[in-house]
Amino acid sequence: MYDERFPALRRRGFLAATSGAAALALVGCGGGTDDRAARASGTPKRGGRLRAAFAGGGASETLDPHLANLFADVARAKALFDKLADYGADLSAQPRLAEKWEPNKTLDRWQVTLRQATFHDGKPVTAADVLYSYRRIADPEQAFRAKASLEPIDLDASRATGERSIEFVLKRPTAEFPNILAAFGAYIVPGKATEFDRNPIGSGPFRFVSFAPGRSAVFRRYDDHWDGAPLLDEIEFVVANEESARVNALLGGQVEYAHELNPTTARAHEGKGQIEIVRLRNSAMQAFCMKTDRAPFDDKRVREAFFLIADRQELVDGALSGAGVVGNDLFGKGYEYYAAGLPQREQDLDRARALLKQAGAEKLKVTLDTSAVAAGFTEAAGIFRDQAAKAGVTIDVRMGSKDSYWSDILDGGTLCCYRSGAMPIEAHISQRLLTDSTTNATKWHHKDFDALYQQAQSTRDTTERAAVYERMQRRLYAEGGFLIWGFADWIIGTARTVQGVETKAPANTLDWARFDKVWLA
Repeated sequence: MYDERFPALRRRGFLAATSGAAALALVGCGGGTDDRAARASGTPKRGGRLRAAFAGGGASETLDPHLANLFADVARAKALFDKLADYGADLSAQPRLAEKWEPNKTLDRWQVTLRQATFHDGKPVTAADVLYSYRRIADPEQAFRAKASLEPIDLDASRATGERSIEFVLKRPTAEFPNILAAFGAYIVPGKATEFDRNPIGSGPFRFVSFAPGRSAVFRRYDDHWDGAPLLDEIEFVVANEESARVNALLGGQVEYAHELNPTTARAHEGKGQIEIVRLRNSAMQAFCMKTDRAPFDDKRVREAFFLIADRQELVDGALSGAGVVGNDLFGKGYEYYAAGLPQREQDLDRARALLKQAGAEKLKVTLDTSAVAAGFTEAAGIFRDQAAKAGVTIDVRMGSKDSYWSDILDGGTLCCYRSGAMPIEAHISQRLLTDSTTNATKWHHKDFDALYQQAQSTRDTTERAAVYERMQRRLYAEGGFLIWGFADWIIGTARTVQGVETKAPANTLDWARFDKVWLA
């Protein structure tokens, strides 16, 4: 982890910054000064090396894009490789290597046309490369990140219909097929590629120079990139696991970009002129998860009471140190298909007490599972415990293991702290809210809800499809198991010389941790 060229990344002797790693979740809006605005209006300049500090994965790190799990992995992967599509700021699919896509009338076959793009060795990106990449990801012997996302595709039946055209055959109608092309980890690699750590060949905006796992990776501008050559000559990804190390490297001039800062750090430096703070809004859903298949939350009156117990602003202020916005018990604030027209839910303790009385749960006692696995979880649990006491509910906060928390809470317990990074609303529904969803933490099992999802996926017209998604969200708003109290900012720090960092890009989207449009003033 420690590199002799970056003394500020040592574990000891940091400047007084903040301690503890921020582990909120992924989004985009800029802090900054009039001075920054003035510089940003200047003409983008070519040249220079930008050094970006990320938390890493140690000696086991790899540049295999299909294994990208950590934020550092994804940042490196998107510099070297590309996908057929990627998520825009509203989590809708935007074309990348795919120039266009067109479904048949029944939405179970999609024709995808590739744009003219080349790999770093000059060879064209072809339909054969795409099919090889997807079949590699889907290999039952491997555990690649995008495997579950590609499940709707029948890869045995799908075929190249030309050098740059592919017919994807699906197992069922899928109106949101472009989301599959944009799925996390669905990168396109050259056909037959198996070795990625010595000299990886991709079609991304930067090409490989060097890689030292757990320490650094250096990539150089690819002049023939289909979307135009990057402005930077080089990008270097530096590993610094502690947040304080990333901050001090930034303050000391050893790096120009520091990923994943915590709210205390942001407040200490915002507007002070030494560094710039960028807040990516709506990046991480923050929630309490109620199991709807067991007491007491199998009674929807109890669930509604808990919706009304929450003082969302107090939770945002206390658990997120104010670095976020309140939620309204629906995933995906600001994303495509979000039901923004529903009234913002406010705390109403009288109504909550009345609902609990109707449900015969006046002196309710419930255990809330939490863990230090994510920033703000233990704080949120304590705040909500105090809020619930005002409605006559006794909450016992139970601390879980950081190592096993996510698997422990999936099936066990009745109430837990929960969070999620950015993904399309459709993906949130399909992965977490259908009867057979593998990560259905609220145990929301309703065949009529499943049928609405299938109806949405079979609806070609976007407006009509949005209306179906709104019906589903109204149901979840009224009686779902996710008490979604906030959306956390994802916070980045940059040197004042760094320009072109997109500020409206939730974490996990195309323009987050993207460096081909960044330049040094």
